[in-house]
Amino acid sequence: MTTKLGPKRNWRHEYQLQKNRGDVKGFLERQKARRLYDAKGIDRTGRDIDHVKAIKNGGKTTPGNLRLRSRSANKSDNKK
Repeated sequence: MTTKLGPKRNWRHEYQLQKNRGDVKGFLERQKARRLYDAKGIDRTGRDIDHVKAIKNGGKTTPGNLRLRSRSANKSDNKK
């Protein structure tokens, strides 16, 4: 199938390639969080999406576990 911009992108195939390359679950979860904010039309320019409960500690990518923070605040908290 093609669109005005070219062939339609096969997202399922790309996701499978990511998993085959060994992309970590955390990367995919962060990507999912960015897509959630973009779908809601939230401007996140210059800010990071922070998981209140970290992904490595079992945090999920759900609206109740996400918040927008300045990049400096998010990075300083993540060093602890």
